[in-house]
Amino acid sequence: MTTRHFLTLNDLSGQEFRDLLQRAVELKQMQANRVPHELLKNRVLAMVFEKSSTRTRVSFEAGMIQMGGSSIFLSPQDSQLGRGEPEEDTAKVLSRMVDAIMVRTFEHKIIEHMAENSSVPVINALTDDYHPCQLLADMQTFFEHQGDIQGHTVSWIGDGNNMCNSYINAAALLDFELVIACPSGYEPMSALVEANKGRVKIVRTPEEAVVGSSLVATDVWASMGQEEEQQKRQTDFSGFMVTSKLMTQAKTDALFMHCLPAHRGEEVSAEIMDDPDTVVWDEAENRLHAQKALLEFLMC
Repeated sequence: MTTRHFLTLNDLSGQEFRDLLQRAVELKQMQANRVPHELLKNRVLAMVFEKSSTRTRVSFEAGMIQMGGSSIFLSPQDSQLGRGEPEEDTAKVLSRMVDAIMVRTFEHKIIEHMAENSSVPVINALTDDYHPCQLLADMQTFFEHQGDIQGHTVSWIGDGNNMCNSYINAAALLDFELVIACPSGYEPMSALVEANKGRVKIVRTPEEAVVGSSLVATDVWASMGQEEEQQKRQTDFSGFMVTSKLMTQAKTDALFMHCLPAHRGEEVSAEIMDDPDTVVWDEAENRLHAQKALLEFLMC
């Protein structure tokens, strides 16, 4: 049987994506009702972190515990990766000892190399190019609050980064339109845009992007590894903050999402983040439930 990996959303079919979201909702309800669901009993997940994280580590670790399994945290400081061992060798060794490998790293080719050399599922928990696990959580949140996203318009405001690239993949799989507002020079991957030009549109102002939108999403202007660009990016992204005023130009029931951590006063206003009706915290929680559905899908 061929090993299934999850490196981008395109490793799923549209139906598998929807099935995972439905299963995530079921697992969320089971957890809320304290219904035991030790579906991964005696299974072990290796968690390889080359980029720091709060939500990713806690959600995967808690998810494995809740499903009866366990996890092992590995950073460059406490593994041979930090001393130059090739990722291919690490994958070969880990896959003989654990049941799945989760990787949060920089270059996307690193996780591709690990998947090529692993006999167990490899999960992309973030690379510089894609963040598919976050899209599982975002889409679960939309389905819970608004129903199926098919036919809706989604707006991405800001950097055409890994999140934006994954939103493009989600648009193709779940059949929604995506309007991206970004400054010149900060577009998402051109090949992705070209491959999905029938449903992806790039504009230069947030105001144009949000018209008729059911979901407005953003991310920090400078991601991990781009800290030295912070000052330039703050200048280039001036006018790209998501505010209450901007949200009034979307649909009246439009949702706002942010993968967190958020910088209030930069890419999003404090008013939006601290709104008592925000779904941002549902979105963060859903990392747990969506990833539990993913782990079950890949490991059972």
